[in-house]
Amino acid sequence: MIDVHHLTKRYGPATAVRELTFTVRPGRVTGFLGPNGAGKSTTLRIILGLNDPTSGTATVEGRQVRHRPRALRHIGALLDAHDVHGGRTAAAHLTALAVSNGIPRARVAEVLAEVGLADAARRRIGGFSLGMKQRLGIAGALLGDPPVLVFDEPLNGLDPEGVRWIRALLRRLAAEGRTVFVSSHQMREVEHTAEDLVVIGRGELIAAETVTAFAARGARRSVTVRAPRAGALASVLAAAGGTPVPGGEDALTVTGITAARIGELALRHGFVLHELGTAASSLEEAFMELTADSLDHLAGDDR
Repeated sequence: MIDVHHLTKRYGPATAVRELTFTVRPGRVTGFLGPNGAGKSTTLRIILGLNDPTSGTATVEGRQVRHRPRALRHIGALLDAHDVHGGRTAAAHLTALAVSNGIPRARVAEVLAEVGLADAARRRIGGFSLGMKQRLGIAGALLGDPPVLVFDEPLNGLDPEGVRWIRALLRRLAAEGRTVFVSSHQMREVEHTAEDLVVIGRGELIAAETVTAFAARGARRSVTVRAPRAGALASVLAAAGGTPVPGGEDALTVTGITAARIGELALRHGFVLHELGTAASSLEEAFMELTADSLDHLAGDDR
């Protein structure tokens, strides 16, 4: 479990994180979202003990990571796939991590096989593609078989097969009872993989809830209508407070009015409907709406 309480971090006059409080629970994949500059990277680095907070706390399994001498046994993380020595081989890189954390060397071959890099174990990392470096970073996170895992943009550089693989991996890790915290800009993947969300903007908490609940409360639902006299129907719907947008010869996309109300108006005015359906709210729509006021925070700075 990850517990963040009243976390604040200031860089001179700029406040990157302000009074953040949330909990990431085991057995679930939790997505971590926010516009650029919202404070995601700062929060992750404080959780991992790489930065000190100005005030507040961030603990993993009840303790700060910096107080655990063999941290990889308690939390595994991938923050930057490029942050490796290009002259080392994949096996040498992981072996150094294993030895420094009291992890059996046999785990090196196991995790390389798990991420699909067994054949590249003796190759120098400098020759790896971004996708291979991502897999190596994930192998490092898994090395200590930790109960808590943190991934920052784990899908970068992965091909479609790799995306399917990481999606299945995250779900499996959570199903094993681990805490899985994933920061990503790829909304569709978060929507398909995560069950819970932590969303921040301007360094402050916007939401900590399920993906379904966040999408439902944030996005404006639209209604798809198909009718032989779509133009005339649009005028009726507009007069009733709806906003119809033509989507073809006989189609409308309508916001501001419910499907039930559209059906009632069509019946009253003698319109025949060939289709009437409410589009599901999307995570991306909800995110864009609820974080719209946060886009100018620390512009160009993703601290």
